[in-house]
Amino acid sequence: MIHVDHLTRTYGPHTAVDDVSFAIGAGEIVGLLGHNGAGKTTIMKMLTGFLEPTGGTIRINGLDMAVDRRAIQALIGYLPENCPVYPEMTVAGYLEYQATLHGVGADRMGPLLRDTLLRTALTDKAGQRIATLSRGYRQRVGVAQAILHRPKILILDEPTNGLDPTQIQHMRGLLRDLARESTLLISTHILQEVQAVCDRVIIVQRGRKVLDARLADLSAGQRLLVTTDTGADELLAAMDGVATVETLSVEGGRSCYALSGEVSARELAAAVAATVVGQGRPLYGLAPEARNLEKIFSEINMTGGREQ
Repeated sequence: MIHVDHLTRTYGPHTAVDDVSFAIGAGEIVGLLGHNGAGKTTIMKMLTGFLEPTGGTIRINGLDMAVDRRAIQALIGYLPENCPVYPEMTVAGYLEYQATLHGVGADRMGPLLRDTLLRTALTDKAGQRIATLSRGYRQRVGVAQAILHRPKILILDEPTNGLDPTQIQHMRGLLRDLARESTLLISTHILQEVQAVCDRVIIVQRGRKVLDARLADLSAGQRLLVTTDTGADELLAAMDGVATVETLSVEGGRSCYALSGEVSARELAAAVAATVVGQGRPLYGLAPEARNLEKIFSEINMTGGREQ
């Protein structure tokens, strides 16, 4: 659906996006994650055709951005950073105006407007001027204009910005629902947002892609966590396939060890269980080490942003 190859954008001597490549398949929910200034918004502006790349290519749904920009933009729903809207217009009037720009015909206008207002919880605000809305409701209007014409691709820059906790939960549910009919690319610097709604994460740092992986693959680490009685480190270290043993905690006669080896944690688990129990030791816990995004982010910062 989306294919980006060696995408680069410079501003004079400053490189905002540096040789970034990735592909996103139909129906995926991908989080574009990075600190403020990492290059996320610049990438999104190039994907939507609002900013020309300095180098590289963008192909969306088989179309080349350099040749078919208008056709590509017709496939995309876009929520820009800071949600620009026309404050003097009513919610319904603004959405109708946006639908007209997207070529929505009169026969589809009414049903699409009603459904979009319902999905974004804006029905009660339809006749209200946007200038009178709270920051959170303005953000909903921005999302509404992005999804109104039922695009195949949704590119959302900080969609939960300014929302309260209840509104964030509603937005997360809406994004999951939208993924049934669209491909989603969501930019954020909030780790929890990616973990809550995305299937996959692309992390950028200082304009470069440093990680591209499915969240399910990241959740299973390479180390095996074993909790048994204290003093089992030598037994575990002597096992075939175990390279290192690190004592993570000691409490009440129990110790938690982290084992790494030549095979995966799941493959090592059966042998460890058999050895510990065979030696008459209690086995209190046995599980692969989980790596959440916070830990991965920390590891990337420690390695200086080298691509993983």
